Amino acid sequence: MKKKFRIKKSIEIQQLMEKRNAVANDYFVLYYQKNHDLENFRFAISVPKKFGKAHERNLMKRRIREIVKLNYFKKDIEFFVIAKMKSKELEFKEIKASIENLITKAKLLKERDK
Repeated sequence: MKKKFRIKKSIEIQQLMEKRNAVANDYFVLYYQKNHDLENFRFAISVPKKFGKAHERNLMKRRIREIVKLNYFKKDIEFFVIAKMKSKELEFKEIKASIENLITKAKLLKERDK
């Protein structure tokens, strides 16, 4: 995934969270907002230190990035995914289903041509 798709500045992440547009389940929280100034969607991922050692946190981030890569998002969307501690026990298929469920609830995907 190219770096132009990532939100890096903490101030931007804080602004996203202050909007309070969020959906959540037992495993993940997804904050989102529309930003009409964007040419493409942007996202950020957070896995807390309590989650485990660095290799465990990095594995979860890689899995979430792969799920994001497999979906087609609207161009004017920014979102932030936070992994909860409970998500550690999930396998990739379950993580994918859980995150895609949140993305669908938030209506972040492009409508596909039929």
